[in-house]
Amino acid sequence: MNRKQLVLLLFLLLWGVTYGQSGDGFHWSKVQPPHVGVKTNLLWDVTSTINLGVEVKLARRYTLDLPVNLNAWSFSDEKKLKHFLVQPEVRWWSCESFYGHFFGLHGMYGHYNAGGLTLPFKLLPKLKKERYQGDLAGVGLSYGYQWLLSPRWSLEATLGVGYVRLDHERFGCEVCGEKISDDGRNYFGPTKAGISLIYIIK
Repeated sequence: MNRKQLVLLLFLLLWGVTYGQSGDGFHWSKVQPPHVGVKTNLLWDVTSTINLGVEVKLARRYTLDLPVNLNAWSFSDEKKLKHFLVQPEVRWWSCESFYGHFFGLHGMYGHYNAGGLTLPFKLLPKLKKERYQGDLAGVGLSYGYQWLLSPRWSLEATLGVGYVRLDHERFGCEVCGEKISDDGRNYFGPTKAGISLIYIIK
């Protein structure tokens, strides 16, 4: 069983247990509204990136989300997507925090060392044959929705767009190679995507 199948199986089991107990799901009107949740983004999990987020209620319709990502591995054929990324976000909820529609304003900072891969949205188009090492910073807007699965579990989907500035050194191959140049790029487009499983701790 590969990683994608394991994640899907875990989700289906959780969904079945939750809705097997109650056909109409749960509502915060029936239980204590949440104040703190921890989460993992399943899309990052599939890329072998360790990620953990904490979301804290600030007010009835506002929360602060703080996800942290770390990938320190080299893959087969010396492919790598090593990075550290933080992406704090302030969210406004249309009804009540931790349920339904939300809109967010997020910032981001990261350090990366990547090569031998093809990234979506043509973020670094020559990355397949070169290695890039540097830093990024940016800002964006997002939209998402959160579903209640049980008093302790939720599922969230989110997508964001914005601006990112990348400053890096370019090298002639994925592993070593001579330095080609100091380079940089301004990027406009998707800045975050997530399908996150959330555990409410308070």
